Amino acid sequence: MKNVLITGGAGFIGSNFIHYLLKAEPHISIVNLDALTYAASVDNLKNLPDLSRYIFVEGDIRDRTLIEDLLRKYTIDTIVHFAAESHVDRSILGPELFLQTNIMGTFTLLDAAKRFWLEEQSVPKAEIRFHHISTDEVFGSLSSTDPAFSETTPYAPNSPYAASKASSDHLVRAYAHTYNLPVTITNCSNNYGPRQFPEKLIPLIILNAFSGKDLPVYGDGQQIRDWLFVDDHCAAIHVVLKHGVIGETYNIGGNNQPTNLSIVETICDLLDELVPDQHVPRRKLIKFVKDRPGHDRRYAINIGKVNADLGWAPKYSLNEGLRETIQWYLDHLEWARSVHEKRDYQKWISQNYTERDGKQ
Repeated sequence: MKNVLITGGAGFIGSNFIHYLLKAEPHISIVNLDALTYAASVDNLKNLPDLSRYIFVEGDIRDRTLIEDLLRKYTIDTIVHFAAESHVDRSILGPELFLQTNIMGTFTLLDAAKRFWLEEQSVPKAEIRFHHISTDEVFGSLSSTDPAFSETTPYAPNSPYAASKASSDHLVRAYAHTYNLPVTITNCSNNYGPRQFPEKLIPLIILNAFSGKDLPVYGDGQQIRDWLFVDDHCAAIHVVLKHGVIGETYNIGGNNQPTNLSIVETICDLLDELVPDQHVPRRKLIKFVKDRPGHDRRYAINIGKVNADLGWAPKYSLNEGLRETIQWYLDHLEWARSVHEKRDYQKWISQNYTERDGKQ
């Protein structure tokens, strides 16, 4: 890696990866392309290790002219593709944007890379890589007795978001098979950590519990997820970029399977310890709300391949990651307040939680 284009680098995982990569690779340069939609923020990129090796460009991954210009101007040899609409609830309310960004955006990047790298041969083929970030939700839902998702699990997406990501995965594989574009793919489990937009479960619960607000839990709260601390995810992507086999897919997970309710209760208990104020015990704030349509019951991800082939395993236990995440939000309350002031965020909270009055 010399010149890396990161898409969606002002979002949650992308911004954390930029912080990580600038520290881990002291000789690379990064171009960050982000459309700065509602969940992204340039504030996520404050205090970067070395601004001399970082360039920000505001733009859309569907803009073919812009993509080609960036590839040529900065002689990009590596693309790390994070940019995506990524929230299931929003995909249920408005699926079209997910198809446009996640499918057409990925196609635009792939086709521009094919032209620049393979047709124009602007960079030696041995030095190029297109890495695609995907999700375990493409595999569908598991019963309580099903084995964990592996790299060979058939795709069975159940939400518009998951279907759009499954489609993008297929496009990446197709460009690898048809055009010999050097690609790798990672399918990750639920990420959490610093800089995550508080529409997702963990930051939403942290900030509501800190403020003494209701803690909405879908259905009975017994949905099971694998939770991956974002720093562990960044380390996994880095390992795959450096040592992953071209054309291979690697599943990345946190190696745990708590219920959503137990996650909420753990956050309550940690906040009670860290901020023992009038809201203690915060478990009393838990409020069960009507479940979302088609809510997958269980995800579990097998990380055996990436561990055996590349030596990666998560360093953070769930408790350690949650404690560090909570402390970050406590230390960055101004960041959280700026999010809460966004009209779109307040509208979404009202649609998705306030109007779900009662359990079911």
